[in-house]
Amino acid sequence: MSVVDAGALDDFANGGTQQVTLDGHVVVVVRIGDDVYVLDDRCSHEDFSLARGEVDEESCTIECARHGAQFSLVDGAALTLPATHPVRHYEAVVRDGRVEVSLA
Repeated sequence: MSVVDAGALDDFANGGTQQVTLDGHVVVVVRIGDDVYVLDDRCSHEDFSLARGEVDEESCTIECARHGAQFSLVDGAALTLPATHPVRHYEAVVRDGRVEVSLA
């Protein structure tokens, strides 16, 4: 397993999405307060960027902008149709103001 630096925590807007490429993995990074969530940047229902979706900070979910499928930011689980499969989730920690992501 490799751990990569995704950037400074302050580089990520609270409640926003940002597409980032980490060692060849295209991911979406979402910051909610001091917590950071990282998922593959592809909806499992249809190959569409989740970085273009909307974040619900209260429920800790992201909604795909194409068909409205919702995914848990915590573990990538598909929560609503039309998605029936999860998206890959990566562990992320903030250390010394930097976001570190575990790629496995």
